[in-house]
Amino acid sequence: MDDTPDEVATKTVYNANPLAEQVYQLLKQDIFNFRLFPGDRFSETDIAQYYGVSRTPMRDALFRLLREGHLEVGFRRGWKVSDINFGQLDQLYDLRIVLEVASIERLGSTPPPHPAIEALKVVWCVAPELRESDPVVMFGMDENFHRGLVAATGNDEMLRVHNEVTERIRIVRRLDFLKPHRTSATYEEHSTILNLIDRGKLAEAIILLRAHITQSKLEVRKITLSMLAAARDSKLPFVT
Repeated sequence: MDDTPDEVATKTVYNANPLAEQVYQLLKQDIFNFRLFPGDRFSETDIAQYYGVSRTPMRDALFRLLREGHLEVGFRRGWKVSDINFGQLDQLYDLRIVLEVASIERLGSTPPPHPAIEALKVVWCVAPELRESDPVVMFGMDENFHRGLVAATGNDEMLRVHNEVTERIRIVRRLDFLKPHRTSATYEEHSTILNLIDRGKLAEAIILLRAHITQSKLEVRKITLSMLAAARDSKLPFVT
């Protein structure tokens, strides 16, 4: 997925210290893969030793993740991985619906075929035996589908906001594809939405899209700390 303009601007600053960017990416992956778990605490010294870097690039990476809401820091209490705010996630899913519904509505201002929609059909309108089954791959494909709907409008500001929403829900959204039935349902719903858009049946496509994202939101609500713990890859040695 391409970086948003805001992400490009942020990276421009951090490119002055490539090591800080590298550490930032490693830390973020450890958070998203639940090796750093919500509520885990650690010190700057321990984490710098673990990654084999000095404290300067480490602090740059930590404060970047702090600004993004992934970490918290307290006086004399060190760093902590932020708890997942399920209420906020609920609101972000609602914003996704608004953006993607508006995108489909905007597609109605130009007659089909829409090149971006045709490109998505190549991926999603396939025979069952050709469907992807790897949950990690499916997660990336699903993000690209929803991003593609917004990108098809040609509205860069809508796409920028949608990218920000996608980034903020990614930590739990990927868990949806650990359930096999969600993978098959995603193919069926995505292909139906695309075919409805292609046939100009935008109202029906919007109804299905709302139901599709709402179901994902309901799945997120079912996620408990025990489910998150089950998804944890491993506990990093510097965590207290």
